[in-house]
Amino acid sequence: MTTNRETPYSALKRVFHEPSRMAIMTSLCGAENGLAFGELKNQCVLTDGNLNRHLKALADAGAVTVVKKQRATRLRTMIYITDAGREHFVDYLRALEDVLRRTAETLAAEENVAKTPLLWHVPATVK
Repeated sequence: MTTNRETPYSALKRVFHEPSRMAIMTSLCGAENGLAFGELKNQCVLTDGNLNRHLKALADAGAVTVVKKQRATRLRTMIYITDAGREHFVDYLRALEDVLRRTAETLAAEENVAKTPLLWHVPATVK
């Protein structure tokens, strides 16, 4: 039986917890005026189809806005991070940082135990 108990992993937003989406959001966080589709595609090293699929998921979650603008004879697609998207992404990064910190602490504790001489673990009455 599972419970709805809060864990550090509960705060990890699934929509961001994918390497390509993390790259998209990171790129957009640094782009005050948004990014053109081609620029974002190049920065994230994605194909057109792959980028479109990830942008749809992010747009459905309200994290990004995709705007198509007529420019001379061509249509230009611009992608912007939304205020809510930035806020949720920062929350996600904080949660990820917490999970990583806890993991590092656990591993450090295990490493210290592994380096401790075996007799240290034996109760004094047995020595």
